[in-house]
Amino acid sequence: MNEFRCVLDAKALVAECPRWHPAEKCLYWVDIYEPSLNRLDPGTGDNKKWPMPERIGCFAFRRNGGIIAGMQSGIFLVDFADKVTTRCVFPFEPENSGTRFNDGRCDRSGRFWAGTVVETMDKRVSALYRFDSSGACTKLVDKLICSNGLAFTEDGRTLYHSDSRQDYVWSWDVDPVTADISNQRVFLAMDIQEGRPDGAVVDSEGGYWICHVGGWHVARYTPDGRISRVIGIPVQRPTACCLGGENFQTLFVTSATYPLSASERDKQPLAGGIFAIEVGVRGFAEPFFGREGPQ
Repeated sequence: MNEFRCVLDAKALVAECPRWHPAEKCLYWVDIYEPSLNRLDPGTGDNKKWPMPERIGCFAFRRNGGIIAGMQSGIFLVDFADKVTTRCVFPFEPENSGTRFNDGRCDRSGRFWAGTVVETMDKRVSALYRFDSSGACTKLVDKLICSNGLAFTEDGRTLYHSDSRQDYVWSWDVDPVTADISNQRVFLAMDIQEGRPDGAVVDSEGGYWICHVGGWHVARYTPDGRISRVIGIPVQRPTACCLGGENFQTLFVTSATYPLSASERDKQPLAGGIFAIEVGVRGFAEPFFGREGPQ
């Protein structure tokens, strides 16, 4: 049986948001607290790092180069070809000063969806937002603690979304024209003894892969919420996953060393690493942000 292999012993504080770039055949990822954006070539093991000016929770590739990112103080357009430059396109003014952007990605029409987290994990002051290339930003879901697990089906008509501190994963219907969401229902009610819901991705068969942070494993659920596969991972805190590689059949998983104690890190020396496993089911390319033309 295939097992996860460590493709980068990064020892990241909190590695998150793995995204496969199909043209470059490389995996991009962030370390939230370092903070940095990284580009890993799995074939060579080379990892290029760009320091970020503040905590970065999530990002998506832009059609015309660079990324759009959910960061500490807002949503930014980031370019890094020569040097890192950032431009804020949505300044974030949270109810709580300890709130920042966390998990996010683009939908099939190039809109950027990103949720926030309150770092103290004790107040329902976080939310899920949708940012359009026109510059409009819409709050879609509120009263969250830690927005997470955001993923779309390949046709873009179903959204999955979780709160890592309420331990639910919900599903929503997405209007293909307006991107409005409706018909919220509970997709998964997770047992915290098995780990809390963290980053996720959907495959081409509609399977929902999610990291059980604190639970030492990644699981795949069928569209009707039945568990179909559980894969153990040699670290306690897997944080997020994506499908990439040849034919998008490699599941890449990021992980964290924070907030493990020294003794816990000694027992899992690969904590904070990037892992990969061939899963035998195809994913699909992540949409890029924005419409065609200058952004």
